[in-house]
Amino acid sequence: MADHHDLVSLLPPQACGAAAAGHSWFPGPPPPKYSCTLTPELVAKAREELQEKPEWRLRDVQALRDMILKEHPNLRTRLDDAFLLRFLRARKFDYDRALQLLLNYHAGRKAWPEVFQDLKPSTVKHVLDLGFLTVLPRPDPNGRYILFLRPGKWKADDYPFVDNVRAIYLTLEKLIQPEETQVNGIVILADYTGVGMSQASNPGPFLAKKVVSILQDGFPIRIKAVNIINEPRIFKGIFALIKPFLKEKMAERYVLHGSDLRSLHRNIPPSVLPEEYGGPAGRLDVSAWSRLLLDCEEEFIVEFCQPDPLEGVVLPESMLFDGEEAAGKEEDTFRGLRSQLYYCY
Repeated sequence: MADHHDLVSLLPPQACGAAAAGHSWFPGPPPPKYSCTLTPELVAKAREELQEKPEWRLRDVQALRDMILKEHPNLRTRLDDAFLLRFLRARKFDYDRALQLLLNYHAGRKAWPEVFQDLKPSTVKHVLDLGFLTVLPRPDPNGRYILFLRPGKWKADDYPFVDNVRAIYLTLEKLIQPEETQVNGIVILADYTGVGMSQASNPGPFLAKKVVSILQDGFPIRIKAVNIINEPRIFKGIFALIKPFLKEKMAERYVLHGSDLRSLHRNIPPSVLPEEYGGPAGRLDVSAWSRLLLDCEEEFIVEFCQPDPLEGVVLPESMLFDGEEAAGKEEDTFRGLRSQLYYCY
């Protein structure tokens, strides 16, 4: 069985332990041999919100592990406790749904090689240097770290949009390592200052659908809120592009603030925001998160620069991402949306 799971011994959290120690503002992953790092308050929160029972935690992990080994013996995936717990917590300890999420996680990587091939921080350093995304150093009062995006920093002739997706995915992989994030979830803050027609129309519906599919159904993270600020008039067209792919609960978590900082502060307190957004936390510094990711280069090489984890695994068609036929249909839809964007602009 070890031959089928030759990645299990390669545990990225241990590889990055020394590097993480140099970034004390961001919590590290659980130890290589799993030991719960949650505070008593978070243990209680996990019990209430995620149906996680500490006394049954390792039993639940073993149940999921047994399902993987029995139903998908050729799947090369990590089977350590800390890794499998991410999927159980993301699906409130429903074994079947956690297994489906794990398979989707690997299926997304197989279906989108231009994102996941050779995925490591050094290959997206230009995205990080541009300031397209960062993670704010202070979590909100609910313990949720804030993924901060600035789409207007990117121009279509800078580099392919898919590089932004690669940087976002690496950031999510790092964010989900601490158990605190697995319980609390994250918040997204997106500043649309400077977004014009070229940025709004570039991704297209096929790419938008793949991004949304991974975030909703293919990654073990809980996105608790999406705050949009300084959105231009054409944002209605942008949102029309992605809304058909959003689940109702996720669509309801989008909050549009315009240029009203008071509205933003009702959702994200100023205490955790940089001064550009009415907070006391100093000027926005995108370099800290960039350094943290780049210092974990070896970890991501182990995680993503390995043989295809789904080689030899047969998945139901319903689990795979839509192919070129779907892309053609969605392009027809996009033509109509594009005209909306021009009208709004």
